[in-house]
Amino acid sequence: MLAKFDFKYDLPIVCAAIHNGHEISKRVKQNLTVSEQTQYYEEDPFTEKFTEICNNRIIVYTSRFEVDLNRSEEKSVYLKPNNAWGLNLWKNPPSKKMLEESYEKYRNFYKNVKMHFVEMKNRFGKFFVFDIHSYNHRRNGIKALPGDPSKNPEIILGTNNMHETWMPIVKEIQHDLQKYDFYNRNLDVRVNVKFAGGYFSRWIHRNFPDSACCLAIEFKKIFMNEWTLELDELKLNKLKDALTSTLPDVLAKIHQTL
Repeated sequence: MLAKFDFKYDLPIVCAAIHNGHEISKRVKQNLTVSEQTQYYEEDPFTEKFTEICNNRIIVYTSRFEVDLNRSEEKSVYLKPNNAWGLNLWKNPPSKKMLEESYEKYRNFYKNVKMHFVEMKNRFGKFFVFDIHSYNHRRNGIKALPGDPSKNPEIILGTNNMHETWMPIVKEIQHDLQKYDFYNRNLDVRVNVKFAGGYFSRWIHRNFPDSACCLAIEFKKIFMNEWTLELDELKLNKLKDALTSTLPDVLAKIHQTL
């Protein structure tokens, strides 16, 4: 299954985890050179759990190594190493049939997103999308020091192509996350450091310019071991609670813009 679209249409908020997936079709998997560990490393495992904070959810189960839904269609299959962290992914160049199958999944995904978002627009006038991701900070190896904290915030808010009228919501979210009590300290939350959001947010802002705001959120993988996939559920739940704490202000700001 490519993705699950679980919409209750109860509130004008959507949570999406489009890099959550790990599944790969047999045809693609047989042609990949990378190990499953490498695949997991570059995916965003467990981000599905963050979407539980709301009742309108998009959860992707297909791996970005088959089709990356956060890139434009022509770049959604990693054909060159510079599109995929320098990795040479393919035993043989993907066939035309293989590519078309991946592109068809891509088009179906965005067709479904558009259908649900039109309904959100019709019901609420304006709505907000949390585009939830995670990122690695120990790329030098499991025993190496983590990346420089000054360049690797615990939470990054990406405002790619966002209209300035939505920026007060971003400031409220940043403030709510920063003031959250995370084990007797504050979280390091910054805007557009390292990541500013990808194609998914640009597509939303282009197709719903007056009704939708999409904020890309990158959680540093402090809630897991990015090399072994060992999950720290307590930390993940604390981060999820921190994200939940932003919802009242998001709703209030949406209502103010109506």
